[in-house]
Amino acid sequence: MVVAGLKAGAPPVGEDTPDTWEHSVEVQVPFLQKTLKDFKILPIVFGDADPAQVAKVLADIIDDNTVVVASSDLGHYHPYDAARKLDSRCIKAICDLDADAMNSQEACGKAPILALIRLARLKGWKATLLDCCNSGDVSAEKDRVVGYAAVGFYEPTREKFTPSERKLLLDLARAALVRVAGSPNTPEPEVPAGDLPAKLTEPTACFVTLTRKGALRGCIGHIQPQEALYKAVVHNAQNAATRDPRFLPVQPDEVGEIKIEISVLTEPQPLSFSSPEDLLEKLRPFEDGVVLKVGSRGATFLPQVWAQIPDKTEFLNQLSRKAGCAPSDWRGKETSVSIYHVEAFGEAE
Repeated sequence: MVVAGLKAGAPPVGEDTPDTWEHSVEVQVPFLQKTLKDFKILPIVFGDADPAQVAKVLADIIDDNTVVVASSDLGHYHPYDAARKLDSRCIKAICDLDADAMNSQEACGKAPILALIRLARLKGWKATLLDCCNSGDVSAEKDRVVGYAAVGFYEPTREKFTPSERKLLLDLARAALVRVAGSPNTPEPEVPAGDLPAKLTEPTACFVTLTRKGALRGCIGHIQPQEALYKAVVHNAQNAATRDPRFLPVQPDEVGEIKIEISVLTEPQPLSFSSPEDLLEKLRPFEDGVVLKVGSRGATFLPQVWAQIPDKTEFLNQLSRKAGCAPSDWRGKETSVSIYHVEAFGEAE
């Protein structure tokens, strides 16, 4: 942003520096001094750089003690009501971590904002609006206003369940496995919902995965919530043991060698992308569970599958094949993708 009215005048051509014209640092430093007290600062003036590449570089060097600040105004010199609408769209793009939507906004610091959006996606961060206003809110001039917002980026808490709640769910899954092994028609016992923590009685999507000596032995679940979590765990444990079409039903002599893992899912969210390359760029290995739909066919891979298929292209090729399509069909126009995250815990822990 250009600094108007330099006291000493503009330096001769060729003797100016990025700091001659850029004042975002002097805007941010008082806030940092008030909040952090003791800190070191590394100002980065954003020029002709690729935000995605900047995000990758930052992702490799920042740690838990690093605060990343992107400094920008929002809309410039629109009438008050029009500015509010424009700024709302910009804020939504930032909070949705939607780089495509952000590309069409007019914020003067759009490039560093885009870098922070892409960094957030790489790190699994979320964004939330803290406050917003424009210059018309503090002055009488409403005809030409400038917009401002504060958006915070944070790492969401993934562990929703306590150790005792995890053990309770794993015990229910183990009891279901023992009950149906060799006797798939055995009725399940009644579990008094009133004796369970409230969060275990809420409708929640989950998968139950069975492994034997490290190899997959069954995996069944729901992408969308269908019943109380404790019931979903019981039913999916039973189905993983007896109804996974890839395997024969689990037999009684196998039960002692089988390990159980439960994955509790967040609600899948549509992922917008403009091309196959853009989709590959937006996927986060080891973080995202992926729901792929190609026309009327669909399939999902849990985030744990990235450990076996870390390459993004091959991951989607295999997921497309799982959906009953050709490996490259995910590149077509009828493709849609949603992503979700999981809290996974197992008996091996």
